[in-house]
Amino acid sequence: MLDIQTLRTDVQAVAARLADRGFQFDSAQFAALEAERKTIQTETQDLQAKRNALSKQIGQLKAKKEDASALMAEVNAQANQLKSLEAKLEDVQLRLNDFLLQVPNVPHASVPAGRDAEANVEVRRVGEPKKFDFTAKDHVDIGEGLGLFDFETATKIARARFVVMKGGLARLHRALAQFMLDVHTQEHGYTEVYAPYLVNADSMRGTGQFPKFEDDQFAVTADGLFLIPTAEVPVTNIVRGEILAGAQLPLKFVCHTPCFRREAGSYGKDTRGMIRQHQFDKVELVQIVHPEQSYSGLEELTGHAEVILKKLELPYRLMTLCTGDMGFSAAKTYDIEVWLPGQNAYREISSCSNFESFQARRMQARYRNEKNKPELVHTLNGSGLAVGRALVAVLENYQRADGGVDIPAALQPYMGGLKTLGPVR
Repeated sequence: MLDIQTLRTDVQAVAARLADRGFQFDSAQFAALEAERKTIQTETQDLQAKRNALSKQIGQLKAKKEDASALMAEVNAQANQLKSLEAKLEDVQLRLNDFLLQVPNVPHASVPAGRDAEANVEVRRVGEPKKFDFTAKDHVDIGEGLGLFDFETATKIARARFVVMKGGLARLHRALAQFMLDVHTQEHGYTEVYAPYLVNADSMRGTGQFPKFEDDQFAVTADGLFLIPTAEVPVTNIVRGEILAGAQLPLKFVCHTPCFRREAGSYGKDTRGMIRQHQFDKVELVQIVHPEQSYSGLEELTGHAEVILKKLELPYRLMTLCTGDMGFSAAKTYDIEVWLPGQNAYREISSCSNFESFQARRMQARYRNEKNKPELVHTLNGSGLAVGRALVAVLENYQRADGGVDIPAALQPYMGGLKTLGPVR
């Protein structure tokens, strides 16, 4: 959520930067709500001042043993007026809050302007795409050729955009998650967290999924709970409503969870295979940091996600997202895109974002600054990595002409020393 004081100070500058990301800020509605709030607040303050003055006069009359009944009746009448004004003030504050909940974050000054992914800026490429002496297959053909992918059965059990993995492929999927957790906890200093897969509406609101993306979530309506779209939601909400000691920062958490998304806005996109599914696994990195450290934290967190791809020896590129391609809550985002030979393209495998105080303001997540006063923290997160897409990348980059797949050296200890997934003979 944006700082309302910033909007009150320079609403046109904020509106202009939001327009860069394709959002038309309704300045007229904001001005109307603010005018209504100011009017009610002024009336409330005037009435409170008048009531206080009358109460003082009543005290003086009583001290002189004089009749104060008329003034007391006036004060009682004002009490009812005051309750009415306070109710109106609360109502307009709620409407202002609802208005602000619909407004995305303001892009950082370093974010390139642009309407869509075409305007994203490449930062670097790491690794060279492998040249095969045979026609590269995509992950679906590889997995089905091994007899270890079963999309048809998954559709029977649930519906489209699910998968059943078997045998060595299921183990490889598990190995990837374990490998990522070990690297981030043992080498990067993250604390592993096991978190709920179901969260309440306050948690979804806190990280920016609600109200904007409510239709994209799987809901357990009878209980008022929602399946998590990412571990970002439960893990970041650990600090919701908390005031941390400054010495506690930064907090660095890593969490492996399944993620659930209806993908309501993605009809017809990536319907083949595991690229865009309703259920998928991620290893999520979350940092809660001092405001002055959030951009160095973003570089660090992004680097931690890159390490996984380097250890797996998978080619990738790092992209800075433009204003029009960033997520709702982000002030700046890097996408890491892994090379997929089966698609002959780079595809996103991690988004690493700095949300500045946007999420913290929604959650009222604070720390005590040098003057011992509560101040909003900054929050960051990123996939370290998306496990299913990492599996896709391994299958496609390590495929062999005979239909088998070599296991990356970094994963072999997690596979009981197994070095290959052999083709069905």
